[in-house]
Amino acid sequence: MNSVNFGVLNYLVLSAYIAGMLAVGVYFAGRQHTLRDYVLGGRRLPWLAVGMSMYASVTSAMTFMGLPGMAYGQNVSLIVVCLMSPLVAPVLIFVIYPLYRKLNLTTSYEYIALRFGRRARVAVAGFFVLARLSWLATVIYAPALALHVTTGVPQAVAIVIIGLLATAYCALGGLSAVVWTDVPQFIIMIGGAVWIAVLLGGMAPGGVPGILREGQLADKLMIFDWTLHPGKMTALAVALAYAFILVQDYGIDQVSVQRLLAVKTNRGVTQAILFNAVVDFFIIGLLLLIGLGLFVYYQAHPGQLPADITPDRVLPWFILHQLPVGLSGLMIAALFAAAMSSVDSGLNSLSTVILNDMARPLLRRHATDAEYTVRAARLLTTGLGLFATLVALFVFQHIGGIIKAFYTFMGLFSAPVLALFVLGMATRRANFAGWIVAATLSVIATLYIQRVELLHEIYYFPLSTLYTMALGYLFSRLLPAGASDPAYTWANVRGNHQHQLL
Repeated sequence: MNSVNFGVLNYLVLSAYIAGMLAVGVYFAGRQHTLRDYVLGGRRLPWLAVGMSMYASVTSAMTFMGLPGMAYGQNVSLIVVCLMSPLVAPVLIFVIYPLYRKLNLTTSYEYIALRFGRRARVAVAGFFVLARLSWLATVIYAPALALHVTTGVPQAVAIVIIGLLATAYCALGGLSAVVWTDVPQFIIMIGGAVWIAVLLGGMAPGGVPGILREGQLADKLMIFDWTLHPGKMTALAVALAYAFILVQDYGIDQVSVQRLLAVKTNRGVTQAILFNAVVDFFIIGLLLLIGLGLFVYYQAHPGQLPADITPDRVLPWFILHQLPVGLSGLMIAALFAAAMSSVDSGLNSLSTVILNDMARPLLRRHATDAEYTVRAARLLTTGLGLFATLVALFVFQHIGGIIKAFYTFMGLFSAPVLALFVLGMATRRANFAGWIVAATLSVIATLYIQRVELLHEIYYFPLSTLYTMALGYLFSRLLPAGASDPAYTWANVRGNHQHQLL
């Protein structure tokens, strides 16, 4: 098999893209005068830019490489996510965000402070930090893998380059830089996926009908498998999992919440959510079709692919060896775009949560915004970026598949947080003491299930959420409530306009 050099033109294309992202960060650096400017863009951001940023943030290089890899190595049952995203949108529009905006929140975890007290707020913020740092390291690792496969740059060097670049422009420009760099990154990412799909449709035997026919023969079209199998990812398992995951990603997780709280109007929030649901419907299906096309193409041309290549590496290998010079550089830039949009968003949200939900409650009661300067936020963002890069360097080479890593950390750290939000909104009887016991047991159970491989990773998140909710409610009946305000259930907040933030 002949090796292919990345080439001068490809390096020029990739360098131009990176320089553009840094220029945006420098442009917004002088426009951040208050902490609200830095973390919420002054609440002046347009809904379309926020919608693009929200989707680009959640759709990382992990998704861009992982979904085709999943279709290539397993099946396309994740296509069901296309259907679940529009179904979850009404929950976000009519239940969750009216509550947040009525309470004038900066982070979703301020609701937990109102409902369960300051200790609960710090606890869920801590879970968020653990989840997003783990996720960030995976997000940095995924495009570094692509850069290593396509250019031959040592993987450790690629991890450092990606981590430092994203940290630099995010630390400089805050949320405004994050959103306005996400817009071209969104366009590059979507355009790159469309281009690759069109190319595969022309190169695979029989075109798109041939891809679907061969996928059916290989038992990869699991769209209509509505059974539950412990060791297999089926359509029903995906539907159940993503009914929870999408609510967590877009309604609870600060990465998305922070963008939607920065939109000017309630109507703009609705438009951004609907835009994201429509794009989700389109791009997930496209990425899975790409993975199926890669499988069919390399089945027809087996000598063009190394025998020991992992599914996560197939897409960057195809980009390098089958696309013309210049275009392949642009496609690798699309992977960079997917990574950068997620890393910058994660860092910005992490710094916001640490300052607003962890540091502030631990200081004296009358602490003012003057104590939370833009400089402190920039220093914190830089430190978090460096730490996530180090985690990617020393840990994630040993975790296995990219998508499996995502499901593992979501089940460990994000599912218990979703469980507390649901308990808080749905029932007056839940309390923090009962939840913290249940969350601890949930983490232990998820680690055990993952270690002994009792279940496919698609089940980690819904089981952890349901397990924590059930035990949290049970232990809440047995343990004293402590600082808990049942008046902040969803039904009560709807009819009460007088509540103020603590």
